[in-house]
Amino acid sequence: MSISLALPSCAHGSASATEKIEFWTMSLKPKFIPYFQTLVKKYETQHPGVKVEWIDFPWDILQLKLITSIAAGTPPSLVNLSVPWAEEFARDGLIEAVDDLIPNQAVYTKGALDDLRFRGKLYGFPHYSNVNVIAFNRKILAAAGIAHAPKNMDELLAYARQIAAKTGKAGYAPALGKIDGFLMQQGLPLIQDGKAVFNSPAHVALIKKLADTYQANGFLKDKLFAEDNFPAVVDAYLGGRLGMMVSAPTALKRIQADSAGIYADTGIFPAPLGPTGIADGGWMFNFAVPKGVNPKSLPAIAEFAQFLTNDENQLEFAKLAKVMPTTVKALANPYFAQIPDHAGAAEIAQTVAAGSMQYSRSLYVDGITDYDELRRFLVQAVEAGMTGKKDIRRALDEAVAIWNKKLAADATIQTMIKAKN
Repeated sequence: MSISLALPSCAHGSASATEKIEFWTMSLKPKFIPYFQTLVKKYETQHPGVKVEWIDFPWDILQLKLITSIAAGTPPSLVNLSVPWAEEFARDGLIEAVDDLIPNQAVYTKGALDDLRFRGKLYGFPHYSNVNVIAFNRKILAAAGIAHAPKNMDELLAYARQIAAKTGKAGYAPALGKIDGFLMQQGLPLIQDGKAVFNSPAHVALIKKLADTYQANGFLKDKLFAEDNFPAVVDAYLGGRLGMMVSAPTALKRIQADSAGIYADTGIFPAPLGPTGIADGGWMFNFAVPKGVNPKSLPAIAEFAQFLTNDENQLEFAKLAKVMPTTVKALANPYFAQIPDHAGAAEIAQTVAAGSMQYSRSLYVDGITDYDELRRFLVQAVEAGMTGKKDIRRALDEAVAIWNKKLAADATIQTMIKAKN
């Protein structure tokens, strides 16, 4: 998991002569050591007397380190978090709202700000995100008679079936091990009013469309329901067995490195937005201010955070990490906004993705303990329905019953905790 830092671009701010700013990132060493060392040196030069310390933790221990430091009264000034982690920490009162620390929020995209707004307050400085595109094999799509980008999911599924019928190859490989995000992007909620609702007629209808495509061999079936089917998807695309690969632009570098022939035959479509108007594949990282930071240090911390996440520094980090920035001006930079002459699929993918970034959002389910286990029950139900092992409605009904039992138990526990407090 990568992470990022947030700092502002004000050159001579309010930091005092004895100010210390400590920021944490996730799993960014050793690749980004030169980048962050240069940023720290630049900031300290512009702010004499300010000492900036960068600490990088592996992603799987950062949360524990943060909770421990907050409990001990020694939190860092800033910490790198994903959106789900930020929501969880905000809900538990472990990070601070930063509305008053970002006077010009319009520098960031609306989607990035919306990702970090919980219960009406903003809880972080946006840093970087991503969004999916459709990489397609030109020869396979030409043989299938497909020339235009799909307008919606229905058309994408129709393309997959058409590719299978005309070429005998799989057309599409959705990440059905993460069916929860797939459903939400299509405007179908998982939970409403504290109860699971993914057995509604609309949910059943969408799974039926997936089942029809599966039965028509439109999907790549390798690891289709695995938690992470992406390695299988890349291998199939490299082997010329898959017509369309939905992924972040970074995947194109792997295609370029492993098969010059497949890469030369690759074109790029934008991935269709869902009925929600949300682009597929968003997953943003940000910098949050932990609870317990000295209030007198907040202006200096905010200045540093805006420096780290300003247009110039986000653009440089995005180029290095092959991700998408979250500031409006960085996304409008020619590096993202214009396709260079003789550009390959990777460069085209960057520009296409940048055009979708305003619609990028992080889709997840919050507030449920042991959520990954519940998601597995949903995936198993979808697999059973799509493969014909069970009636789709029956499979979803059974999974909903399991979810509601868990949700009711969680609600009871929360009620008991509130009563005790």
